[in-house]
Amino acid sequence: MAETLLTLLIQECQRHPDYEGFVELFKGLDPSAPPRIELIHRATPPSRRTKKLGIFSGSFNPLTLAHVRMIEETLTADQLDEVLLLLAKANVDKNIFGLPLAARLVTLKKYATDHQKFSVGVSSHGRYIDKVTALKAIFPPETEFHFIVGYDTLVRIFDPKYYTNFHAELQELFISARFIVANRAEADIKTIEAFMGQPEIRRYTSYVSRLLLPDTYAYMSSTEARELLARGESIAHLVPSSILAMLD
Repeated sequence: MAETLLTLLIQECQRHPDYEGFVELFKGLDPSAPPRIELIHRATPPSRRTKKLGIFSGSFNPLTLAHVRMIEETLTADQLDEVLLLLAKANVDKNIFGLPLAARLVTLKKYATDHQKFSVGVSSHGRYIDKVTALKAIFPPETEFHFIVGYDTLVRIFDPKYYTNFHAELQELFISARFIVANRAEADIKTIEAFMGQPEIRRYTSYVSRLLLPDTYAYMSSTEARELLARGESIAHLVPSSILAMLD
């Protein structure tokens, strides 16, 4: 039973008619080439004049109810016209394990098809400055980009090791994007405020807003879902119904 549920989920994804196409799509994304984003599912109907685009870029290994809560809260509170679930081939600091990338994309598409304002895409690059470059190539020039992230991602965004010219690249990023940051686990709203209050990054505070998640969601993680799957235990309290349906 130890591997049954994880294996079942992967096998169900592999049976999806788009799976092999997704495998080839990821093979064609080159992290060493100019940044590129491909949309594999659009909101129905997609807005030709999308003004406020929410982008939730994550590893989705798998998609959890915490992700869902963050997306739905922001969609309403920030009056977003469309939300893009974005899976990167090259995620900063994350190796590929658990669900294959193509399988994750299948689960995202299954979830998004039940929600009119949700789109799904893949990115060749992991850095947010590169994602903005790719987004500008496929969305109207008047589009506002609002990234939905957790506290751990916020910390990585301000890590100097990912930049050649720290402030020049950050300024370029924040000219084009805003960030909505959710508390995660022990990192509460005060932790986010203290982090943004640091002298080196205080100047970017106005570009970052906070999203308060209840503890039930703040402590929820994809890691926990994978561990339960590996033990053959239920993940009904952690993932959306679209994923549970694949395990029936």
